[in-house]
Amino acid sequence: MTLGIVILAAGQGTRMKSRLPKVLHHLGDRPLLQHVIDTARALQPARLVIVHGHGGEQVRAAITGDDLIWAEQAEQLGTGHALAQALPHLAGLDQVLVLYGDVPLIRTETLQGLLDAAGDSFGLLTVTLEDPTGYGRICRDGAGQVECIVEQKDATPQQLAIREVNTGIMVLPGGRLADWLGRLGKDNAQGEYYLTDVLAMAVAEGLAVAVAQPAEPVEAEGVNDRLQLASLERAWQRRQAEALMRAGLTLRDPARFDLRGSLRHGLDCEIDIDVVIEGEVTLGEGVRIGPHCVLRDCHIDDGVEVLAHCVIEQAKIGTGSRVGPFARLRPGAELTGGNHVGNFVEIKNAEIGEGSKVNHLSYVGDADIGRGVNIGAGTITCNYDGANKHRTRIGDQAFIGSNTALVAPVSVGRGATIGAGSVISKDAPEERLTLTRARQTTIEGWKRPEKKR
Repeated sequence: MTLGIVILAAGQGTRMKSRLPKVLHHLGDRPLLQHVIDTARALQPARLVIVHGHGGEQVRAAITGDDLIWAEQAEQLGTGHALAQALPHLAGLDQVLVLYGDVPLIRTETLQGLLDAAGDSFGLLTVTLEDPTGYGRICRDGAGQVECIVEQKDATPQQLAIREVNTGIMVLPGGRLADWLGRLGKDNAQGEYYLTDVLAMAVAEGLAVAVAQPAEPVEAEGVNDRLQLASLERAWQRRQAEALMRAGLTLRDPARFDLRGSLRHGLDCEIDIDVVIEGEVTLGEGVRIGPHCVLRDCHIDDGVEVLAHCVIEQAKIGTGSRVGPFARLRPGAELTGGNHVGNFVEIKNAEIGEGSKVNHLSYVGDADIGRGVNIGAGTITCNYDGANKHRTRIGDQAFIGSNTALVAPVSVGRGATIGAGSVISKDAPEERLTLTRARQTTIEGWKRPEKKR
């Protein structure tokens, strides 16, 4: 069967109280609408149509893809009217699956089950809720067959007691769709063209309505305000955390973990609380990430320990290194292996050779550091002259004393020692002590000024 998927994404989302269209608000690392599109693509539809309306230009600019067909709903006249805008793109399809741009957690497996159940007939996704308030109720006949859907505002007291509700997600036979949509009216409490009314037309024509339900009701939950967005964010994060733990990752508390990208990991890795993963992150084997860290687009090799409160962005950390606490590795930082980077150290666009240490309160930027180098506390590579960046090069086994400023471009030779408190603006030779200090002087008879009483 040829499948077409229509995603309705034209709503204004006034309860979000935002200039940003509702479907562009983020869940995890992607807009709500992008989640739905990615799920739809997994079903390999022949056509994928997005019905946009409010903020349409913003939506089309943010959501791209050669496979996307766009249809505009200029007036918001209900879900039936929205689907009608997609009709010109749905000719010749056997099945039309209707999804919603603000229902981001629906699973591909759930939708495939609905499609299989529907076949060439009518398929409806329902959920059974403890509190069905706000949802259209599923009305069944004495034999248990679905007869119609009644919206909350149009329901009788008896119908309001029904707990099985409509999710809005349905499969329609493509050959009947134009006729059904053409016969919709808006004689209802909201004065809109309800897509749900086509179900009664299908029943009247003798079509059996196939019903499927998701594994969890949260799959069919939509976002109308920021409270619901936050609730679905936690559900999404829990889903990802559970998948990672099943794959062997230890999360000290899965409720305090945020994955806003992708994470690949080796055996026996452990992540502590309140860690945020963004972009593409790779962990080798035996990696330990301490609490309150942010990892963004980085690669961390085997046996690395990242202590609390570190920010690692577009950086590489080699085998057996130890980073933190309170360290920041910025883009282009590369630790070759066996390195120690300590508290309040910042490294940017620099390669740190094997076994070298930068343990305390230092900034190393635009630098090439050799093997076995020790960089003392308070060391700064002065790499920017106000217009251009310059590199600092330090040879193997060099020792940089505390509170040193290395004014690039400058080189420190192999095995050289730089005395504490120096400002080095010229190359320092190998195996020698280089320092720059004014002579220490004590002024006899000097007294500290005092305030007049």
